[in-house]
Amino acid sequence: MALQFAILTALTERASTGIELARRFDRAFGYFWSATHQQIYRELDRLSGGGLVAEVSQPQAPGRGQPKRFSITPAGTAALRRWVCEVDEPPQQRETLLIRLRAAAATGDFEGVREVVAHHLAVHEKTFATYREIEARDFPAVGDDAGAMRHLILKAGLGTERAWIDWCREVIEALDAMQTPSESRST
Repeated sequence: MALQFAILTALTERASTGIELARRFDRAFGYFWSATHQQIYRELDRLSGGGLVAEVSQPQAPGRGQPKRFSITPAGTAALRRWVCEVDEPPQQRETLLIRLRAAAATGDFEGVREVVAHHLAVHEKTFATYREIEARDFPAVGDDAGAMRHLILKAGLGTERAWIDWCREVIEALDAMQTPSESRST
C-alpha cells in the first residue's frame, strides 16, 4: 500500500517516466523502501486507472521507445494528503536472526550461530557505509524544510543500522566469551 504513496510523493516532487521513477527509487527511496521496476510500472498503471496520476502531454505522442511521462493529478494530491495524516501502527518486528539466537540458546549450538551474526554485522556495516555516502553526497548542507525532513529520514536509517551494528558486536562478544573455557573466564 505504501508503494502507491511513495510514487505519488515522487511525482509530487516532479513529473517522471517509469524508468526515471525506478532510478529515483534506487537513489532516493531505496534506503527505506525498495521496489522493483516491475512493481513501479504496475503501480503506475493502477494509479493511472484510478485517476491519481495522468500522462503528461508531450510535444510528440510517445511512440515505441519513447516513454510516457506521468504527473500527479489533483485527486492524487488529495489522496496523498489524506494518507499523510492517517495514524497507523508501527510494523511488528520479525527477525529470523533473533529466532536463530533463541534456537542456539535452546540447543546450546552457539558456535554455529556466530557466523550468522557475523554475516548480519557485515551487511549492516555495509548498509551504514552506504547511508553515510548518501548523507555526504546529498546533505552537505540542508537549505530548506523539505531537505531537513529528507535528512531526518536518512538519519532514521543511520540510527537503525548503528543500533544493529552495536547489537551484533555485543552478541559476537558474548558468543566469543561462551567459547572460552570456564577456568579462563574466572581469572
